[in-house]
Amino acid sequence: MQYYLDFEKPLVELEQKIRELRDYSTESVDFSSDIQKLVKKSDKLREEIFSNLSRWQRTQLARHQSRPYTLDYISNMFTEWFEVHGDRNFRDDPALVCGFARFDGEPCAIIGHQKGRDTKEKVYRNFGMPNPEGYRKALRVMQMAEQFGLPIFTFVDTPGAFPGIGAEERGQAEAIARNLREMATLSVPVIVTITGEGGSGGALAIAVGNRVLMMQYSVYSVISPEGCAAILWSDGTRGPEAAEALKLTAADIAELGCIIDEVIPEPVGGAHNDHGGAAEALKRVLRRHLAELKQLSGEELVEQRYQKFRAMSVIQDQPNA
Repeated sequence: MQYYLDFEKPLVELEQKIRELRDYSTESVDFSSDIQKLVKKSDKLREEIFSNLSRWQRTQLARHQSRPYTLDYISNMFTEWFEVHGDRNFRDDPALVCGFARFDGEPCAIIGHQKGRDTKEKVYRNFGMPNPEGYRKALRVMQMAEQFGLPIFTFVDTPGAFPGIGAEERGQAEAIARNLREMATLSVPVIVTITGEGGSGGALAIAVGNRVLMMQYSVYSVISPEGCAAILWSDGTRGPEAAEALKLTAADIAELGCIIDEVIPEPVGGAHNDHGGAAEALKRVLRRHLAELKQLSGEELVEQRYQKFRAMSVIQDQPNA
């Protein structure tokens, strides 16, 4: 069953009318002119809606359950995908998919969050919230990629790391911190793409890269709007207000000038309406950035990554009063 957001419903009604007219069209009854008018009206309405979205609406789009997830991007952009399971310590974590594939015929490593679409899959994937074993599995694959000199692509789409008691007992904070440290020292190209939600340390644990990209309707923030509202106002329902204050959209992050490197435009209406088009747009950008990074030596890649993340902080000395 197709899922629609509230602001998409006017489009849904038009598309339903278009489908009905096409179904009723026959050789003796021709509705082609009416269909053409409705299609133009639909295209115009879609452009109007998606050119004037609030930050909360963009957050809703980033969470859209029809949005392409990591496995969708893999099937559209890579070949010979081989998934790796388990952290060789505790168990496998389906919330993070990791493995190896070919990008334009060249071998590479892929790591990404994976959410579910129906209830059963959401539970299985833990709503895209990894446990520490997920991050340790990711690190295992990254270290293998470095050993064989393979570029690494990561795809970020998570509300955050899983905050359960078991996850904390097994070292959630340590697993995230270790990934941050180890990713900073990788001597192979690392390209990060925020495809949906980039939530807190759960996102950053696989987001230390030489290039950090964001899809047009993705979000990237230290906390979710609902979590922020719950802390500031003890009222999680004020998420839309918090979203405006957080400035968490791709356009907002790009304005900061140092956090991300590029925003990838999505098909009109969002990536959830055209998985193939979104993947094609992203693949062109990944291809370009990878070609640039392959010109750097291992030492230069480490230094470039260090300088990139070092530039995100600003230290200002205050004169003594």
